[in-house]
Amino acid sequence: MDKIWLKSYPPGVPTEIDPNQYRSLVHLLDESFSKYADRNAYVCMDKFMTYRELDAYSKKLAAWLQSRGMAPGARVAIMMPNVLQYPIAIAAILRAGFTVVNVNPLYTARELEHQIKDSGSEAIIVLENFAHTVQQVLGKTPLRHVVVASMGEMLGGVKGMLVNFVVRSVKKMVPDFALPNMVRFKDALAQGSRMPFKAAELKADDVAFLQYTGGTTGVSKGATLTHRNVIANLLQTEAWAAPGLTGIAPGEQTVTICALPLYHIFALTACAMWGMRSGGLNVLIPNPRDIPGFVKELAKYRFHMLPAVNTLYNALVNNPEFAKLDFSSLQFSVGGGMAVQKTVNDKWRQITGTGITEAYGLSETSPLATANRGDVTDFTGTIGLPVSSTEVAILDDEGRELPHGQVGEIAIRGPQVMAGYWNRPDETAKVMTAEGFFKTGDVGVMDEGGYVKIVDRKKDMILVSGFNVYPNELEGVIAAHPGVLECAVVGVPDPHSGEAVKVFVVRKDPNLTTEQLMDYCKQQLTGYKKPKYIEFRDELPKTNVGKILRRALRDEKQAA
Repeated sequence: MDKIWLKSYPPGVPTEIDPNQYRSLVHLLDESFSKYADRNAYVCMDKFMTYRELDAYSKKLAAWLQSRGMAPGARVAIMMPNVLQYPIAIAAILRAGFTVVNVNPLYTARELEHQIKDSGSEAIIVLENFAHTVQQVLGKTPLRHVVVASMGEMLGGVKGMLVNFVVRSVKKMVPDFALPNMVRFKDALAQGSRMPFKAAELKADDVAFLQYTGGTTGVSKGATLTHRNVIANLLQTEAWAAPGLTGIAPGEQTVTICALPLYHIFALTACAMWGMRSGGLNVLIPNPRDIPGFVKELAKYRFHMLPAVNTLYNALVNNPEFAKLDFSSLQFSVGGGMAVQKTVNDKWRQITGTGITEAYGLSETSPLATANRGDVTDFTGTIGLPVSSTEVAILDDEGRELPHGQVGEIAIRGPQVMAGYWNRPDETAKVMTAEGFFKTGDVGVMDEGGYVKIVDRKKDMILVSGFNVYPNELEGVIAAHPGVLECAVVGVPDPHSGEAVKVFVVRKDPNLTTEQLMDYCKQQLTGYKKPKYIEFRDELPKTNVGKILRRALRDEKQAA
């Protein structure tokens, strides 16, 4: 393969990284916790947590988890927004020798049940706001141990009690739940402090994370990310971010705004894991949808990095108070998860003085695979160059590599590419080539400089604010409604989220209303998957063998 992208690398960025310099992620974390013990690691709602505290808390929780009698490599789920307990839980699960299963806290019981069953998770650490969902699936899944956290418990003293009172009694954000034998997060820490902790003997090929994704087919599967996969991606991220962070003085701590949810692979690697690798401070934002509240938090910090998706950048630049902030420390804004729009990039540059550096990756690639140069902030409209130790090939439908300038499926090979889909060798075989390339399902082209541009999506996936939505899943849920005869789901352009979900429905019950179907979808689907539009039809376009033609519906909408 002609690695033409190497000639476009920024000065000083290595063409290769060595993921073997660490035995495991625990080896990497232990090094950071010792090296940066006196630094602040995380802050949430004005409460700071040092690396020394993170070290101590995670060791206590790891000891408690080990006392539960689970086998090495057992899966432990985390179901929380961005709160201080999250990084403690990640570090504890890894240090205990177990595998982290990240769960969207807004999942419905149906979605949670699938993920817990599929992963075989025996334990879950959940914020009490979402404990009622866990209650609904407890008897149907392998879950045996439940740790329940609260918003205020790590904030300390009067403030912690006040926050819990407001969340529970004023805002009514904690639905009633009953979980027999559950343990409170703080109690688990207290119990763990009296228990022996045994350092796990981990290898680079052991599984660190099961990161759930629809992949390219829409059936929710766990991308199996090994310790080596994530170590490699941290080192790749470090190498590629360096040219964009040259304005930070030697010894100065990098401050990153962590507004993206930590259960999403982008924030997991770019914020939490890389922050811990580099001794940075992560500012955790539990609810970035509250833009006014988010902007007030931003005003408290001189921050250097802000990773986000296009929709979040767009919401910020359209908030009048955001423009009043001090951006003199901002070095690096990284856009991923969905395409960054030029208009948003231009507004961002106008307000902050820095452009948005677009990068690309997937859960299956830990995630970073390509990125634009950190030392060049001009908008390119591409997803950049393959990062260190990474190869990108453009393949035709038969899997043959195409010459530069020709359009085909983007395929990625590198040490950050997953070991496969969890317990799905059939699905793994569909996306991995004999040469070790992962086929992304995105259609693109590489130019003579090695820059890659996405031109289309091979599958029917819909991208809502950086989250993958799969028509197959939604159609299966909606078709189960007794008033629906058949349905088809497509993505339509949306100025706020990039794309929105639209469902075309043929009614079985002529009295079925839009409101009734919307309510049903709300119960069955997490927020970003819910249809924004429902249109009733007498019939749907089909092939001569009866297959519904989604593309015809999409084209019809665009033509209109």
